[in-house]
Amino acid sequence: MLVSKPPMGWNTWNTFGEKINEDLIKETADVLVEKGLDKFGYKYVVIDDCWALRERDKDGKITADPVKFPHGIKALAAYLHEKGLKLGMYSCAGNMTCAGYPASFNHEFTDAETFAEWGVDFLKYDFCYLPKTVSGKYLFRRMGLALLNSGRDILFSGCSWGADNTKDWIKTTSASMWRCTGDIFDNWESLKSIITLRADFDAVNSVGSYADMDMLIVGMNGKGNVGLNKGCTEEEYRTHINVWTFMGSPLMVGADLRTLDDKSLKLLTNKELIAIDQDSMSCQPFDLYSSSDFMQKARILDNGDIAVLLCNLSDTDRGTWFDLSSLSLEQSGDLDVTVTDVWTNETRGFVNQCFSTFVKAHESKVYRIKLKKK
Repeated sequence: MLVSKPPMGWNTWNTFGEKINEDLIKETADVLVEKGLDKFGYKYVVIDDCWALRERDKDGKITADPVKFPHGIKALAAYLHEKGLKLGMYSCAGNMTCAGYPASFNHEFTDAETFAEWGVDFLKYDFCYLPKTVSGKYLFRRMGLALLNSGRDILFSGCSWGADNTKDWIKTTSASMWRCTGDIFDNWESLKSIITLRADFDAVNSVGSYADMDMLIVGMNGKGNVGLNKGCTEEEYRTHINVWTFMGSPLMVGADLRTLDDKSLKLLTNKELIAIDQDSMSCQPFDLYSSSDFMQKARILDNGDIAVLLCNLSDTDRGTWFDLSSLSLEQSGDLDVTVTDVWTNETRGFVNQCFSTFVKAHESKVYRIKLKKK
C-alpha cells in the first residue's frame, strides 16, 4: 500500500502496554473524534503487542484474546470504520512477539489473510526473536508480499529499529513507514538520543517510505508503560513535536487520550506544524549548521516556502543565526523574504541578510519562510 504522507494516529503501547481491551479501544476512538484529532489527520488506532492468545488455534490461525476482545477484532474494526477511523494491529517477523505472543514467522500469508478478513488497515511489524537462519530483510519482504496479496489495502509499518542496516533494504519490502531508531521513553535523555540518531536518516525519508522516529510521548507526563519519573517539561515536549513534524516522521500519539490535558492537545494540533509534516514533496532536510548538541536545518516545501528548525539539545541557552546564502538565497531588490514563527505567528525579516534569535536549553523553534516578488 502506497501512502503519500506520513501516517498519523494513536498507539496503545506507550501508555498501556499489555493492559489493553476492547473497551479501551472504543473509548479512545470516541475521544479521538470528540477532541477533533481526526480532523487534523490522526486516523489510525493501533493495537500493539499482547492482543492475542498465547497459542494459535487448531487451524494455525492467530486468535484474539476473547477476554480482552469479547466481540472480536472484526467487530472492533467496524466500530472504528463507522467513525471514519482506521484500525491497526501488531505482529512480529520472529518466532514470537517481543512480549512472547505468537508472531508471523512461517505464517505470513495466513496472518495477512486473517487481518484482511477482519478489516484491518495497518500492520505494525516488529523485529524480535528472529530465526537465526533467515535475515530480517527477507522476512519483511515476505510479509510485504503477503499484505499486498491479502485482497485489502493494509499499510505496512516495519519496526526493525534501524537494525541490520535497515535503511539499505527497507525500500525493497513495500513498507510505507519504518522505525529508524530504538524505542522511545518519556524522558529528555531518550528524546535527545532519538533526535541525534535521526539525522543519519535524512536521505532515506521519502514518499511511500517514511522514517519513523517512534511514537509521541507528548501528554504522558511520566505516566504509563514507557513513562519515567516526571516525564518531560512542556518545552521538551514542544521540542519533541517540533522535530518529529519538521523531519516528516509519522505521528502516532502514545498518551491516554481520555485524560489528555489542554496544553498537550495544543501541542498535537498545531496546524502549521502538521502541514510541514504532511508536506507532499517530503524533501530531504539540509544543514544550515549542526553540532553534537545544536541543530539548524531547513527543508523546501511544496508551495515554495522553506521550513527551518533550530533545536538546542544542550543544557545551555545560546544565541544563533543563519543567513540567506545558507538557504540557497540571496537578497535582491525584487524579493521579499519573511520568517514566521509557527507557534507565535510573529513575522520578521532578515537584517543585513541575517536572521538571529535566542534558543534556550532543550528548546527548539520552527519557522516558515516565504518568498515573494515585490
